[in-house]
Amino acid sequence: MSTESVAFDTKAREKAADTFGMWVFIGSEAMLFGAILLVFFFARSSYGPAFAAASQHLSLPLGTLNTAVLLTSSFAMALAHMFTASRRWRPAVWALICTALLGIVFLFVKAIEYGREFEEGLAPVLGAPFNFPGPDPAHAEFFFALYFAMTSLHALHLICGIAVIAGMLLLWPRTAEASRAHRVQAIGLYWHFVDIVWVFLFPVLYLINR
Repeated sequence: MSTESVAFDTKAREKAADTFGMWVFIGSEAMLFGAILLVFFFARSSYGPAFAAASQHLSLPLGTLNTAVLLTSSFAMALAHMFTASRRWRPAVWALICTALLGIVFLFVKAIEYGREFEEGLAPVLGAPFNFPGPDPAHAEFFFALYFAMTSLHALHLICGIAVIAGMLLLWPRTAEASRAHRVQAIGLYWHFVDIVWVFLFPVLYLINR
């Protein structure tokens, strides 16, 4: 009795199965982020003034810079997909390297921002002291707890994306040309999803109260 799945008996079926699997994964991750955002919006409707005051302490320049970096990385990923579709392998590799490097830049900038928030006593995580100078520190602490939960979860997803791109690049010379395009397409879907999540997080956390 054969144990091979009919989902992979042709390249077209393999590509369709990979794409479907990635969409299912993205759907589950979207529900995860959606649940956290729902908690955030519910809390904001109850503690609006405290959340507005807390949001003022986030660094808008660094948040804006990171938004530009991540959008540029999405453009680089789109280029990688375009190059692989036309079987231009060397430019595709460079586009993937640029995508991963921009992801690392995003994480570096985010680390700087986290460092400032720890120094200012605005990071109620890992047992760090919380010292908010505003009028409602209890609910401001709740804002920052949600802020760190959402942004660190997003950063974790970005790290996973960078790791997958790095692994794909390491295996690139040994990967059949027919498999390269749909692998780039699959990681491209994931990367764009992570970018879209940030595009939602940035205005919700940094802009909505300014």
